[in-house]
Parts: sequence; C-alpha cells; structure tokens
Amino acid sequence: MRKQSIGIGLMGLGVIGGQVARVLTDRAEVLAEQVGCPLVLKKVKVLSRGLTRPQAVEMGLQLFTTDADEFFAEPGIDIVVEVIGGENPALQYLKRALSGGKHVVTANKEVIAKHGAELLALAQQHKVGLRYEASVGGGIPLIAPFQYELVANKINGIYAIINGTTNYILTKMAKEGVEFSSALSRAQELGYAEANPENDVEGIDAAYKLAILASLAFQTQVRPEDIHCEGISRLSSRDFKYARELGFAIKLLAIAKRSNHLIEVRVHPAFIPEDSLLAKVDGVNNAILVEGDLVGQVLFYGRGAGPLPTSSAVISDIASQARDIVLNVGNRFQVKLDSGALIKPMSEIETRYYLRMSVADRSGVLAQITKVLGDHRISIASVIQEEADSAAQTAEAVLMTHPAQEKAMQPALEELAHLAVVKEIGNFVRVEA
Repeated sequence: MRKQSIGIGLMGLGVIGGQVARVLTDRAEVLAEQVGCPLVLKKVKVLSRGLTRPQAVEMGLQLFTTDADEFFAEPGIDIVVEVIGGENPALQYLKRALSGGKHVVTANKEVIAKHGAELLALAQQHKVGLRYEASVGGGIPLIAPFQYELVANKINGIYAIINGTTNYILTKMAKEGVEFSSALSRAQELGYAEANPENDVEGIDAAYKLAILASLAFQTQVRPEDIHCEGISRLSSRDFKYARELGFAIKLLAIAKRSNHLIEVRVHPAFIPEDSLLAKVDGVNNAILVEGDLVGQVLFYGRGAGPLPTSSAVISDIASQARDIVLNVGNRFQVKLDSGALIKPMSEIETRYYLRMSVADRSGVLAQITKVLGDHRISIASVIQEEADSAAQTAEAVLMTHPAQEKAMQPALEELAHLAVVKEIGNFVRVEA
C-alpha cells in the first residue's frame, strides 16, 4: 500500500535544526511533489531551553518534547533527523533509532567519523537507511558521489580544504598580512569561529571529515586517531610573505592517498603552488579535489558550513530517503568497510619542506645548517636570507628542501634547534606540489 505521508522526527532545534524545520514547513508543497507524498513533522526533541525559542512557540509546543522516550514513542515517525551535534547523547539516539527500524539522517561528523562503520552495519541489519551528506562540506554534494557516481573508479587521492573557519583565517593572513590571533578574532566577530575554536584551528574538525571521506573512498575503516593532525596556530604573517616570494599559497589541507596497499591520511598546513585550483579557494569556502583512475581530477567546491548550505544537504537526504520509502526501496547503500587496511606511518611520508629560522648573522652559518641536513640525507633546493635584527646580529634564513622523508626531517629539526648559530626555528611547513 502506497504511503500517504512520511513522518519526520527532528532531534535538535539549534541553528541547523531550526533551518531544517523552516524548510520542511515553507517548502512543504514542493517537497511533497518531489517525494510523492507529504513530509509531516511529527515530533521535535529539544533541551528544556529549546521550548522557549520563538520558533518553537510559533510551530506549536505540542510538537516538542524534552524526553527521549516520548520522542521515540511517537507513532508514525519514519525518518529520524539528528542535528544535535557532538558524540553523546547523539550516538545513543542514532543507535536507538536504527535498532527501532527508523531511517536516519544526520549531520553529525564526529559520530560518523568515530562510529560510522558500526552505524552502517546496524542500518544494514535492520534494513533501514543511514544518510549523512551534511557531515562533510555543508551543502557541497560529496557523500553521494562517493557512494554512487564514483564507484567505478579506484580513488587514488583526496586533497581537501574542508574547514571554512581556518580557510577564512588563512585567507585574511595572506591578503592583509595580519597575524593569526588578529585573524582569529575577526573570524569570531563574524561568527565563523566559536568562542573555543580549538576543533577548527587545530585541525580536529578537518580530521573528522577526512576520516569519513577516506573511509568511503578506500572502502576502509579510517578512524580519526589514524590521521596525523596539525593546526594553523604556528603560522606567522612572515610565512605568507615567503610563500608568495616562492610562488606558493598556504592552506590547511586534508590529504588522503592510496599507494602500495597503504593508506596515507594527514591534516596539516601545506604550501601549494599559487596557480593550483585549491590555492584559489578563499574565505569560508571549501573545495575537495578527488583523483580517480577513470575520471581523472574532479573538484567539488562551495560553501562548506552554515545553516543554509547544511540544511540543503539535510533536506536532500530526507527527500531522497522519503522517495525510497514511497517506492518501497530498502537500504540502497550496502557497504562493508575493511578494518584491516594498513595506515602509512607519518614517519614514512615523503614531501618537500619549507623551513624558517632565526640564525646568527655571520659567515659559516649556512654551512653548519647544510651539514646537519646533509647528514640526514636532506638536500636544499633554495635559500632566502634576510637581515632580521642588526643590533642582535641575527638574520632570517628560509630554506626549501628537495623531497625528504618525515623520519629524516624530524631529527634534523631537533639537531638544528641545538646548533649554537640557530637562535630559533620559526616554523616548518610541508609542501604539496
């Protein structure tokens, strides 16, 4: 018997949840035409403070509950939409929904990154759908292309700018010459950065998203703890100055590569050629460059966060899942993630390096630095040296290396830091050319 309506249960009425509720209401007729029957909001689970929101009062308080048991007992809910965020209690709610035979749509990157394999298995066990397009890239279609459109390809690499906050900060530092703290303050004023920005500026948010994309791309369970993660707080305006002189831009890159049965996953600032596609991605925009053996390079670009693009992805998942229900289609996305794949140790990574140091302004300094690097089989590609402080008789030395392994570079950095002629190692950044 054909469904007369699809019941929606919404968990969370924050910035994203509020926008999802608004779209479900304001575009009800259009969505009904696309799906084949009306989408009916049955119940909304909120914290107690959610009951005082003007939107809750406007929608009718009878729709709302603060009690999870009451929410899950509501008859007629076909799809549970989770936009609470965070790991707990969201994980328990998602498990409860799937185990109870409810289809699930979520925007929760942390839960999917950490527990996606478990939740996908639970969805398959109970023959329901689990959709999470909004977990990566906001409104940019990413998850569905990996699940369907790109399945004929062997994905060899992902190079992604997937955190709008850090990309805004780096853009401001590059274009205006300001320091990190100043750019961060401006991002917070504009609402692009949280009061506690650690997850963004230290690369944690990007690592969650990379874990999701890499798991899909390589059909392998990649966990956040598998990913080498560094943030942008060490960067200085001087690094951007030298990057421009050398023909590079600086971006926080999320990188996933497959080579010789090993998977390489890392998040860190990187020098990238200024004429590359990713170098031109500015502000809060995101971009994901995917390399497939058949399709070649494909670039996904757009707004990666915010209530409008994120709600677009959530509503898209709701509509897609609702169509499947109307057509009596089961869980279309069947996947078994390999849990035994090998993650390439960071020590085995090979890249070029940018190195900025404050050194004694006298003859023989570069010879000592070159000897240390040479002892670790690291060769220098170019050198820039500028006077930094005539009174202190120090200079700034900037080196670009040829490709070298991380396991050689790290001990070399430690040895350089102990040279009497090296006053400070200002920064080192990997280069992705």
